[in-house]
Amino acid sequence: MEARAKTEAINRLRSIAGHVRGIERMLEDDTYCIDVMKQVIAVQAALGKLNEFILQSHLNTCVIAAVKGNDPQARDRVLSEITDVFEMTRKV
Repeated sequence: MEARAKTEAINRLRSIAGHVRGIERMLEDDTYCIDVMKQVIAVQAALGKLNEFILQSHLNTCVIAAVKGNDPQARDRVLSEITDVFEMTRKV
């Protein structure tokens, strides 16, 4: 992952971690369940966006390098990894 993308991903993850800590405080303070659930949904959406960001970065760096390269095993590996990730999402 390039440095700019890595910094962006880390910043997003830190923000998400802050939101998770906020949910923990909400539970400790006996906040109304629906309000807690809304915050959990927001965190799930933020994680989804982070995952999309990381995937986009991966496609633009590792996958392109492997596809343009001369190593057929590297091409097969990155394509197989992408397939595996999408298969994982169906299992969740």
